[in-house]
Amino acid sequence: MFLQHLVDGILSGAIIALGAIGLSFTMKILRFANFSHSELLTWGAYFAVVFFAMAGVFGNPFAAPIAPFSFGWPLLVALVFSAVSTSVLALVLHRLVYRRLSRTAGHMTMVFASFGVALLLRNFVLLIFGADPIYYSTALQFAIRLPGGIRVMPDQVFLLGLTVVIVIALHLFMTRSRTGISMRAVSENPDLARVSGVNTDTIIAWVWVIGASGAAIAGVLYGLTVQLRPELGFALILPLFAAAILGGTGSLYGAVIGGLVVGISENLSVMVIPSTYKPAVPFLLILAVLYFRPEGLFGERNT
Repeated sequence: MFLQHLVDGILSGAIIALGAIGLSFTMKILRFANFSHSELLTWGAYFAVVFFAMAGVFGNPFAAPIAPFSFGWPLLVALVFSAVSTSVLALVLHRLVYRRLSRTAGHMTMVFASFGVALLLRNFVLLIFGADPIYYSTALQFAIRLPGGIRVMPDQVFLLGLTVVIVIALHLFMTRSRTGISMRAVSENPDLARVSGVNTDTIIAWVWVIGASGAAIAGVLYGLTVQLRPELGFALILPLFAAAILGGTGSLYGAVIGGLVVGISENLSVMVIPSTYKPAVPFLLILAVLYFRPEGLFGERNT
């Protein structure tokens, strides 16, 4: 029982980690808590539905599955389509809302504006796609039995493997590319980076693209394992913030570790408390981190 909950926590934590990476960068570089970030997961998941419709395979989007998974090439292409579409949406929101407000408004105004944007995004999904749940596939899938009586679906193994690949790619991007190094410089000291010749507007655009792409992929992977609902992002907003705060804002590795800790703690909590109280676990983690280590596990302590 314990091992099964642990594995389930790692799998759900992988999705939270992907979504928390962009939120962590936003909080560190853009200097405000973006509550609309969770809605990008919802839009990413539904953009995949749009791709299936455009491709004419929505009736059976997982035709010719790649064994042993329940999906085929349409989902792999939909991941790319969703990441690009969600990045465009994030850049539009940045230009129309956040960039304008950042010039004159304070941080709290930005936070409240993100609440408003989140409500608009959520209700647009409800208006366009309706309130009924949508499934990527209704095909049955047999679980893989691991030692210790652990059961996992092949799609969940794909989810975890893809998360590892994305994190490694982001690590290489942040440490080897000029843009990634510039992002780290802006994160540490934006004024000094600007004086050194770093184009902060370009870096901010990259922050939105990376964050939106991670959120979109997380939304599609979430939709792969459960049903799609317009409230998808709203249900994940607290775990995302808990992961970003726990790991330390601006830290790639912190967001990943934070996401895994949140996912594992949520799933292990059902062993001692009713499952209806499971959503309270991220909130308790946020309180604990803010009390004992406000900068997070991988954050730098302010002096």
